[in-house]
Amino acid sequence: MVAGAGPVGLMLACELRLGGARVAVLERLTEVDPTIKGGAITTPSAEALYRRGMLPALAEKHRQAMDRFQAFMREREQNGRDGGGAAGQGLGFVGHFAGIMLRADLVDRTEPGLGDAGPAAEIVFVAQQDIERLLGGRADELGVDVRRGVELTGFDADDEAVTVRTSHGAIRAGWLVGCDGGRSTVRKLAGFAFPGTDPEITCHQAVVEMTGAEDLTVGWTATGTGVYAHGPMPGRVVTVEFDGPPTDRDAPVTTEDLQAKLRRVSGVDVTITGVQTATRFTDHARQVTEYRKGRVLLAGDAAHVHSAFGSQGLSLGIGDAMNLGWKLAAVIGGRAPEGLLDTYTAERHPVGAGILDWTRSQVAAMRPDPQSRALREIVSDLAETVTGTTYLTARLNSAGTRYELPGEHSLTGRSTPDLELADGSRLADHLHGGRALLLDLTDDPELRALAAGYAGRVDTLTVGCPSHPELAAVLVRPDGCTAWAADAGAHVPTSTAGLAEALEEWFGEPEGAVTPG
Repeated sequence: MVAGAGPVGLMLACELRLGGARVAVLERLTEVDPTIKGGAITTPSAEALYRRGMLPALAEKHRQAMDRFQAFMREREQNGRDGGGAAGQGLGFVGHFAGIMLRADLVDRTEPGLGDAGPAAEIVFVAQQDIERLLGGRADELGVDVRRGVELTGFDADDEAVTVRTSHGAIRAGWLVGCDGGRSTVRKLAGFAFPGTDPEITCHQAVVEMTGAEDLTVGWTATGTGVYAHGPMPGRVVTVEFDGPPTDRDAPVTTEDLQAKLRRVSGVDVTITGVQTATRFTDHARQVTEYRKGRVLLAGDAAHVHSAFGSQGLSLGIGDAMNLGWKLAAVIGGRAPEGLLDTYTAERHPVGAGILDWTRSQVAAMRPDPQSRALREIVSDLAETVTGTTYLTARLNSAGTRYELPGEHSLTGRSTPDLELADGSRLADHLHGGRALLLDLTDDPELRALAAGYAGRVDTLTVGCPSHPELAAVLVRPDGCTAWAADAGAHVPTSTAGLAEALEEWFGEPEGAVTPG
């Protein structure tokens, strides 16, 4: 049972179905929430969806967003504001740090994780609602039981199962995963510790109709009273103020309040005449100390909350779902011991902690006090260098993420590059089914013999890889992480040291194995 049908819950449900598990998703809302949320994704999210065959749909959404942005910039040019150069620059940024834009031409793509994601690296501007709809369609195709208008109200867990109480009655399931957002009911009822830092800012994001917008600068702008953003689509505005958290997080966001805040931060006398969608958020940053309590687990914002700067929350949650889905499905299907689930917290908690600190650092560089503005100037200078922009872009896209797995190969524990193979395919083309993959790049029968006992769990592909002649073989987990790799040339035939252990560690004992005793 998955609580929450946002992108994380739907992604997890799809991964569970690919792994052969029966899964139902409970969602209190009857349709996708139209409130404005993230308008962009980082490479890990795009890469995960690409590996499941969703790249064409993502690319189309990205293209539509870019068309809207270019039309927005052309309109401003016609009104005598930002020229065509600004529209062109919109195509040349890879993201921002605290509103400091990062230029694509300053990124060193030879750095690990920055030049090897294949076409997924080109996907940026896809709204969260679009991803939720795409995953909803994918869930339908896979036969996921999504129950909208059904709210989880409580549960009782024991060593064998979880009885979930809902607004429509009780349901008994083997496992419960809370993907129900930053105010997670599952997290609270299960008693997960949730330490962190309290908020100091109030942010508003909205899409509005307004007059006087021609005097607003496109992009992110730091002022004496805070930071604001305008664009990349008509009417989209963000304000960041450092006057503490809102007195009432649940109070409606009014037109008058939005207008006052935008005027105060920007210094421009805009008049808001209509509000299409609006929300507020803070820099509240917290993370559970463990992602599992018995048969109850957490993923996405239920496990960690932070400010929305950089659009990393969605990617962090999608990464949780990718990491957990195949493991939980293997435990449910009896293909792996329950201890495999311990690796979920071990691998994902450090990633989440790093992103919480990343978002905290952005708040520090946004404050309007003299010390913080001096820091901002230094970071801005660094962002005008190749080294600085490459580092910031790598952190933005979690390019340095490496799980602590056994093995000394440089790829082990990292997201596997999207290898171009000799048959014209790419690695991602062979991961759509959600199974592990052993790439035999030197036609080595010993490698294939070791994997023979894992039919149905590990696919094997014998093919050349001219673009990476140094590689002999790579074992890719279902989440795209390299579990084991070997280089060519050092050993003929390829050394298989560690492969049998890696296969058993992640995918259980091979068929036909005899258990001692």
